Amino acid sequence: MIREFNVVIEKDSDGYFVASIPNLKGCHTQAKSLDILMVRIQEAAEICLEFENQDSPSTEFVGIQKIVVEV
Repeated sequence: MIREFNVVIEKDSDGYFVASIPNLKGCHTQAKSLDILMVRIQEAAEICLEFENQDSPSTEFVGIQKIVVEV
């Protein structure tokens, strides 16, 4: 079976790219380059899918919005 997921990619203060898949609980990884990051998140997704609870509800990706909060 083929499944498709949205990957959220951010860059941290140390310059690492961080990827996560919101629809797969605990599915995240990091790397110094986007190429390596995409290989790693693919591997992470495959591992997470091995342990995924079949009863978990599915969600639909809507989008990402940036907000500014003054602290």
